[in-house]
Amino acid sequence: MRATFAGTINHMVLLSSIIDHEIICTSGTVTQLLLQNKNITQTVPPFICDLKNLAVINLSNNLIPQEFPKALYNCSKLEDLDLSQNYFNGIIPVDIHRLSGLRHLNLGANNFYGNIPASIGQLTELRTLLLFQCAFNGSFPPEIGNLFKLESLQLAYNVNMTAAELPSSFTKLKKLKFLWITASNLNGEIPDTIGEMEALVHLDLSRNHLTGKIPSSLFMPRNLSIVYLFKNQLSGEIPRVVEALNIDVIDLSENKLTGSIPDDFGKLRNMTGLSLFFNQLSGKIPDSIGRLPSLVVLKVYSNNLSGTLPPGFGRYSMLVEFQVADNKLEGELPEHLCDNGRLVGVVAFNNNLTGELPKSLGNCNGLKIVTVYNNRLSGDIPSGLWTSFNLSVLILSDNLFTGELPQRVTRNLSRLEINNNNFSGMIPTGVSSWRNLVVFEASNNHFIGTIPRELTSLPYLTTLFLDQNQLSGSLPPDIISWKMLNTINLRRNKISGPIPEKLGNLVGLTELDLSENQLSGQIPLQLGLLKLTLLNLSSNHLTGKIPTQFENDAYASSFLNNPALCANKPSLNINSCNNSDHYKSSKVPSKYLPLIISFVAAALLSLVVVMISIYRKGKHGLDSTWKFTIFQRVNFRESDILSGLTENNVIGSGGSGKVYRVVVNDSNDIVAVKRIWNNRELEQKLEKQFHAEVMILGLIRHSNIVKLLCSSYGDEHTSLAEWGWRYINYGIPIVDALDEEIKEPCYLEEMSSVFSLGIICTNTEPSKRPSMKDVVQILRKCN
Repeated sequence: MRATFAGTINHMVLLSSIIDHEIICTSGTVTQLLLQNKNITQTVPPFICDLKNLAVINLSNNLIPQEFPKALYNCSKLEDLDLSQNYFNGIIPVDIHRLSGLRHLNLGANNFYGNIPASIGQLTELRTLLLFQCAFNGSFPPEIGNLFKLESLQLAYNVNMTAAELPSSFTKLKKLKFLWITASNLNGEIPDTIGEMEALVHLDLSRNHLTGKIPSSLFMPRNLSIVYLFKNQLSGEIPRVVEALNIDVIDLSENKLTGSIPDDFGKLRNMTGLSLFFNQLSGKIPDSIGRLPSLVVLKVYSNNLSGTLPPGFGRYSMLVEFQVADNKLEGELPEHLCDNGRLVGVVAFNNNLTGELPKSLGNCNGLKIVTVYNNRLSGDIPSGLWTSFNLSVLILSDNLFTGELPQRVTRNLSRLEINNNNFSGMIPTGVSSWRNLVVFEASNNHFIGTIPRELTSLPYLTTLFLDQNQLSGSLPPDIISWKMLNTINLRRNKISGPIPEKLGNLVGLTELDLSENQLSGQIPLQLGLLKLTLLNLSSNHLTGKIPTQFENDAYASSFLNNPALCANKPSLNINSCNNSDHYKSSKVPSKYLPLIISFVAAALLSLVVVMISIYRKGKHGLDSTWKFTIFQRVNFRESDILSGLTENNVIGSGGSGKVYRVVVNDSNDIVAVKRIWNNRELEQKLEKQFHAEVMILGLIRHSNIVKLLCSSYGDEHTSLAEWGWRYINYGIPIVDALDEEIKEPCYLEEMSSVFSLGIICTNTEPSKRPSMKDVVQILRKCN
């Protein structure tokens, strides 16, 4: 192995004039081995330091699997050692200080574990120390603060480190320019002396658990350029005094900072990025920030900022990102946001903004996202915005915008949300050109007309919300594409006609809401094949039996207020298909069917009114009434008797009539009823005789004589049909004839219409009776 590696090195020396970047010689001796990115899988040979003048070793980004190679201690002139991004493991030796001549040490992105040895603080010639992204599980040794020549200290992403404070000794590193300790489990407060690090340029303590206030001296180092303190738990106000006028980026986002944005930030003419989002900042954004000439990114969303936005944003700098959402900002969006044509995003939702969208947005081809929902913005959308070439997300919901949808939008638009506005007009047929649209939400506007067939051609559409508009006509019967569609909501429109069967072919559909429309016909059986997690067809005019797959308690609220629908499962809150009162063809509302049957029967038979002892009265006047005389206390009504006078209940027959066995109440009490009939008109004398006999029998109490409980008599010639015809001929309202027990005001008109229809159906001349088709049509009108 040694010979092989030595041969390799000797071979490389011979080729040094050719391989300039792998081996460097000085005065005929090898001084640098640059073997990064060579896929080396072997360990470092112990004879490597036979190259006595070797000063630089770079083995980074290979696959070397071993512990720290102590053989390197023999490289007495070694100044620069880079073993990063390999598979080195084990602990860093406590005697690493033997590499006393090191100026640059990089052991990052390996599998070293345990403590970082305190002896590393004895490498006093170090300028750079990189121990990032290892498996260390101790704490950072304060002895690192003794490396007074150190210029770069990178200890980031040591996620297994013991939670500890940032050693205050680190702030003694007066020559340190680069301090990077991201995501290394730091807690406690930032040392107040951090502002004394006068050479500091780049400070990154982000993604830790730092608490307390930001030291007031933080922005004092004059060369400070980058400040990353985001994603900690810092509180209090942002330091007010800023002396570091060369700052490029400040990111204090995702903390608990309060107070206002310092006015001194408006002096940072070199600042390109300001990120303060997810804090509790309040007050107004200083106008001076809007005039910064280098500002590219502004992210101050999710605070409590108020007042108006500085009008200068976008006018003085190449603004790219403008994110001010979720505050309490008022007034208008700055008019010049896209004056320089570099703007990519406008994120201003959840504020109290008013006025129109800036006209500059209509000439902003770099724009990718505009989300301004939940404000009070109004007016028409700048025409050029719809077709802005790179626009992919446009969310304008919950405002007061007006105007119509364009025939054409940018081909990159994937998300369009305009819910709860005042848009009007029709959905354009040009919607077929919106080819890449994934989400289209336009709920609660004023759209009219039919849903165009072209809308069904969008191949990537997953979500469609057009509910609470004034759309009418039928749904497109043919679906061109909609292969990706999973949600349709067309609730509360005026859509009529049948539910298209083709909806059942949308295998990805999981939510369907067509409620509160005027849809009719039967529910397509194909819908039952879908795996719907939400289905609402309530408040329509649907008929027939629901698909058996929906006879499930999960759909108990899916079919409400469709009187002509039925199901086999009673818990679905609709009619039961097994109920004999339900007309299975669903062409005639079930509540009218008993009346129709009654009137058809009336057309065939004269109504014979029966009593326990019955006598037919000979008068023909309209005032003829049935009289019910009670001789004993009874617990039934005349109607209970009449309903039992059927041939099945006959128990005897004689010359004057028939005797019936009748069950008269819920207690199953039984009485014998004799119906006396006579085809001849009785003379008044005979009538009186009959009444006298009935009265005598009613008074007799004898154990051998059956008790006469009551008697009833009425007009011989007055069948229900004849009686109804007389009401019509005399012009008396049918309402007056209705039983008070069923006379409900909300149904009087329907009941009168149906009763009149029944009378017409009993006309003695068949040619004057309506056909069943006519009857059904009349009943539908009543419904």
